[in-house]
Amino acid sequence: MDTKKIGAFLKQCRKEKNLTQEQLAEKFEVSARTVSRWETGINMPDLSILVQLAEYYDVEIRAVSYTHLRAHETAAN
Repeated sequence: MDTKKIGAFLKQCRKEKNLTQEQLAEKFEVSARTVSRWETGINMPDLSILVQLAEYYDVEIRAVSYTHLRAHETAAN
């Protein structure tokens, strides 16, 4: 899974909760632009926020968070 797929998954979860990017941004104290960047795969949320998003959406996040960590390790090397 790549960042674009993770972003699409996050967008799908948000839409299932009938939330706008602005509403989600307010809930997690980030900007709507930040949410947009997560959902397009430009940036990924910090792991702590990713865990909070998983809890909020009531989804299993192990596979997504593992992929997220691997992407950061690859970028750092």
